[in-house]
Amino acid sequence: MKATAGQTLLIDADDTLWENNIYFERAIAAFIGFLDHATHAPAEVREVLNQTERASIAVMGYGLASFTHSLIGCYERLSGAAATEPVAQKIRSFAQSIADQEIELMPGVAELLPELASRHRLILMTKGATAEQAGKLDRSGLAPYFSAVEIVAEKDPQAYRAVAARHACQSSSTWMIGNSPRSDINPALAAGLHAVFLVHRDTWVLEHAELSAPPAGQHLVEIDHFARLAEYF
Repeated sequence: MKATAGQTLLIDADDTLWENNIYFERAIAAFIGFLDHATHAPAEVREVLNQTERASIAVMGYGLASFTHSLIGCYERLSGAAATEPVAQKIRSFAQSIADQEIELMPGVAELLPELASRHRLILMTKGATAEQAGKLDRSGLAPYFSAVEIVAEKDPQAYRAVAARHACQSSSTWMIGNSPRSDINPALAAGLHAVFLVHRDTWVLEHAELSAPPAGQHLVEIDHFARLAEYF
């Protein structure tokens, strides 16, 4: 199956266009090593951090500020004491290491994205802190290929419907492309769009979910490399 020209492709950013979660994983590993908890194994510390992140996201949304808040909260929860300023500064340095990373495009993105833009309308659709996501897009050099950029607080069916309405997207010719079943694929299908699941080996654990089956008349494609989008678009 190859779609005709003139499709609208909503494309995720983090871990679809460029690496992202691997830097968080490195920061988390450094945090767990720093904590060096006497009774909790690293996997147990990670589970507490996951719980803390869920709570932080509910209040603060996504982004480095929320992540930093979660690290400090996890430290205080497991140590049983408030973080001193030197400790908090050390923890903040783990999050800062993520901000300091250069943008590393996923294989095939630099070569294929211009071609896709020549045949289809591309809209970047990502979630997170607006300034952080916009900054990453600017540094990536990919901004010229997108006709619009949508940075949303959460990727749920309502958000997809709102973006589709704002850009007059026809559901029959609109696809969401991303690596997260929870945020990219399942809610897009629920909103009546087609979807392309781009498998990433290091997708954030809080984005894991079982893939939904596409409703009648909708399509779900699964690929393992960005360059394979050329087979479909």
